Order: sequence, then C-alpha cells, then structure tokens
Amino acid sequence: MLGAAANGRVDDEALSRRGVRLGLPVLYKSSFKSSRQPKAIHFTASSEGASYSVGLFNPLDKPEPAWRFKTELLMEGENKLVGRSQRLKLHLDPRSGYTALKAVELQEESLAGRLLKDLRQFAIFAPDTATLRGLDTDPQSREPVGLSGGRLAEAVNGVFGRLPLLHHDHMVRELYESLLNLIDWADFLAATSPDSVPVSKNIPQPTRILRFRDRFMAEGRDYLSGYDASEGVLYVLFMTVLVHHRESPPVLAVDNFDHALNPRLAKELTRKVCEWMIARQDRQLLLTSHNPLVLDGLPLRNDAVRLFTVERSNRGKTVVRRVEVSQELLDMADKGVPLSQQWVIGTFGGVPTNI
Repeated sequence: MLGAAANGRVDDEALSRRGVRLGLPVLYKSSFKSSRQPKAIHFTASSEGASYSVGLFNPLDKPEPAWRFKTELLMEGENKLVGRSQRLKLHLDPRSGYTALKAVELQEESLAGRLLKDLRQFAIFAPDTATLRGLDTDPQSREPVGLSGGRLAEAVNGVFGRLPLLHHDHMVRELYESLLNLIDWADFLAATSPDSVPVSKNIPQPTRILRFRDRFMAEGRDYLSGYDASEGVLYVLFMTVLVHHRESPPVLAVDNFDHALNPRLAKELTRKVCEWMIARQDRQLLLTSHNPLVLDGLPLRNDAVRLFTVERSNRGKTVVRRVEVSQELLDMADKGVPLSQQWVIGTFGGVPTNI
C-alpha cells in the first residue's frame, strides 16, 4: 500500500503488481466488535534522515477502484518537503499522490528521493515450482525475476554471467562455490542455451535454461535441466538471485521462502542468506516462514538480523513482537533446546495457544 502510494496511485492494478493478494477495501480495515475505527488507514516508512507518511481512504459501503489520498507528509531531516491535508485546500485529485508529483523536483540521490525510490520498487515475491521451471507464465514479470519466479535462468545468468568470469572474479567464484555446497548432488551449474542440455520437446523453450551436472551420474548422461532438477534447488537459486542480482529491489519480501526445502537445507540457506545480506548492506529483506529450523540459521546476536513473531491477541488483534536474544533463550540453548524447539513449545509466542 505504501509503495503504491509513493508511486502516486493505490488501486488493484498497483497492488497486484507488488504481489498483494487483492481484496475488497473493507478487508483492509479493522472491524473489531465494540470498537470504533478511523475512516482512513495510515502508513509510515522512514530511512536514515527521511520519512514518508500517507493516510488513505476508501468508503466501506461503496468501494471505489482507487483509494483516495487524505494526508501525505514527506520529510527530510527537519524539513517538510511535501505536505497534504484537507486543511490546506490544495484542490488536488484525491486519487493521485501529491508526493509522487513533487518527487520529480527532488534530487534522485537525496535522502527523500532514495526513500521514495525504494518504496516504489518494493514487492512481495511468492515463487511457485511450475513458474520456476518455466512451465507456467509468470503473471507479474519484472526485473530481475518475476514475483512467482519467472525467467529464473536469465536471472541466474545475470548473477554469474559468462562462465570464464568465474575464473577471474574472486567474489563471483566464491558465491558460485557456496551455492554448489548447498546443492550436494551437483558440481556444475549454469544458465545456457536450450540446445546445450536434453529437454523434452513438450516443454516450452525459453532463451535460457538452467543446466546442472550430477556428480554421481555417468559421463555423457550426467546433465540435467531445471525441469529435471529438484524444486528445492530452484528455490535456492531464486533466493540467491534476489540477494545478489544488481536489479533486485532494495527493499523486498518473500512469502514462505522456505517452501519446498528440506528442513536442514532451509536452515543452511537461512544462514547463508543472512551472511550474504550482512555483507552487502544495501538491501532489506523481509521473509516469512513456518519452518522451525529456519530459526536455527538466524545469527540473532547481530542486530541487523531480526526475528519477529506475528499472532492474534485474545481480542483478535494482530500483534507483532520482536524476539531478542535474552539470557533465558541462551540458557535454554545451552541445555540443548535450540531456538526452533523453543518456538514450537511456545517460549516466545508466534504459535496458536489453543492447539
């Protein structure tokens, strides 16, 4: 919602492009019993030195295709760059964002300009196996990879480039080797032309195709395509692309990122993604998971890596809490109860209380 607002329009088209599950405006607002709710909903995002806030409204009884802008505020330090409210009487189109219009006057590399740019590019990725394999068309194609995983081979090629690069670029080679360590059966992978690997004629042929060499198979019959590889490998490559591709959004989310992964692979991939992200420091990644072993891969002593639980209170309200490394958690870990088990037994919440 906030990213669409920063881009100047909030409607189903704008939200769908960002990976939002669409619903009626009434479902976007709280509706608790015996509780009066404000007509508008408000969002704020801030970065170091800048912030953007917006209030959006859509009538419950007669919902409109586009949400109306009630308030907007763009700040850079103590300076108000853009302000909008009903009191100002600006006579603006209520369905068009004033901040998006004024953004053309900002320096692109200013603190406020960078914040708006990051928000506009935000998207929620939710890969599925058929799209990762190239069997289904991605409904939301974008650079470097679609929201459902479309054009994965092209994106992998964008990360690793031509194979000779591996011998000359130390960082790319190191990433390549760490990726193969996550895929225990392969000793080679690349994105190549379709005619370089055997593929059924019944499968659509893209411009690039993933190619793996199985180290256990006999020479001459040891190459597999992305259509034949396990789905877990494709999800590992997908996460690698989102972290390392130069065209990836600076702020992005992945829904159920551990989907289709072996539990131990999910733990190790989590550890690797955190390691990569800490080294880069130019992206913010939001991940959701229902796999307890993912927690054991989180280096929570590093403040750049944060764990939150999301649950409903006894009144039905959504509550988000940060799980910080406490002495209690450390003591239980020393006694052989890792973070994954502590989550399952309910030590720090995030689990249903009636099950």
